[in-house]
Amino acid sequence: MSAQPLKGIRVLDLSRVLAGPWCGQQLADLGAEVIKVERPGRGDDTRAWGPPWLEGSQEAAYYLSANRGKASVAIDIAQPEGQRLVRELARNCDVVLENFKVGGLKRYGLDYESLKAGKPDLIYCSITGFGQDGPYAHRAGYDFMIQGMGGLMSLTGQPDSEPGGGPVKVGVAFADIFTGMYAANAVLAALLQRDRTGQGTHIDLALLDVQVAVLANQALNYLCSGKVPQRLGNAHPNIVPYQAFATHDGHLILAVGNDGQFQRFCEVADCVELARDERFVTNQARVTNRDALVMLLREIFLRRDTEDWLAALEAVGVPCGPINSLDQVFENPQIKHRGMKLTRPHREAGSVSLVGNPIRFDGEALNAPTAPPTLGEQTDPVLKRLLGLSDDERRRLRKQGVIA
Repeated sequence: MSAQPLKGIRVLDLSRVLAGPWCGQQLADLGAEVIKVERPGRGDDTRAWGPPWLEGSQEAAYYLSANRGKASVAIDIAQPEGQRLVRELARNCDVVLENFKVGGLKRYGLDYESLKAGKPDLIYCSITGFGQDGPYAHRAGYDFMIQGMGGLMSLTGQPDSEPGGGPVKVGVAFADIFTGMYAANAVLAALLQRDRTGQGTHIDLALLDVQVAVLANQALNYLCSGKVPQRLGNAHPNIVPYQAFATHDGHLILAVGNDGQFQRFCEVADCVELARDERFVTNQARVTNRDALVMLLREIFLRRDTEDWLAALEAVGVPCGPINSLDQVFENPQIKHRGMKLTRPHREAGSVSLVGNPIRFDGEALNAPTAPPTLGEQTDPVLKRLLGLSDDERRRLRKQGVIA
């Protein structure tokens, strides 16, 4: 792996579950050395979040999704000697990631102010449900509840007036993943700032803040109009037709982005009269007359098979696509060509399949070369290399349960 833009940067990852580990994995893919500190005997909560499990190991698929490229060091931070080890590791790192409750690490002497005293240029990234201050600061926050509190679930799902209507969460941990990406972005900015000023910083990221931030156009739809957006199922609030339609043998997505595309669609669909109808000539008119147009299109799409529609629409440059299951996703020729499925050697299972990082530098994908580590897999080499602990000292600490 030649493209490692963060080579030489060392990250101490005290986080667990998803948002923090997702940030750490992103930094590892970009070339940083990421040391994951875990509780002896248990490790990251997600190691036990199965089934499914990686065959031949005791690792849950969930854990494997967010910990590629890291070194696992098992240290009990509840013990004073464990706290000392983590403080010494922090002095040898550029970045610390943590997602404990507000103030949760202070009693261990592992909060920002304590670690900053030993390393003034430390970048310390705290991820919580609600942030370091405010009336909700001490509440625990989880992705599902944040999707609800942050407005996303008021926008996802079928309208209440339709069968099956009601709020629906996104099928992956949307708020956690976006928070992890914002955290990685913030860490990169803090590293650049440190290079200019020599100063570290305390990054404060809240899942709720992130969830509100990524409401994007829907937030502005409300702020500009004063009207609360409603659930539209698979439809788009600002563009029509831009949704899923049932065909003769399945479903497809039609994503008409401008009036020219709508005209070409009507030609392919043998309904050119709709392109001339004043109710549908412009996108603004189509949004206003959404219900009438969609009713007509539903009947039209049922006349032909999905593959027939896809071939005909792609031929004239009208954006469309199938609704793939995950087995179809990983068999898709474009996904295969782009290398989005990785295989890495695994200590217990022999090998593990992972999802690739989508970033490319000069045509080269940026993916950490190692699989997610087994619990404590690198405890000895990391403590020996960075802290100079002898074999006897590590044996003593292991016997006392400080490390594993």
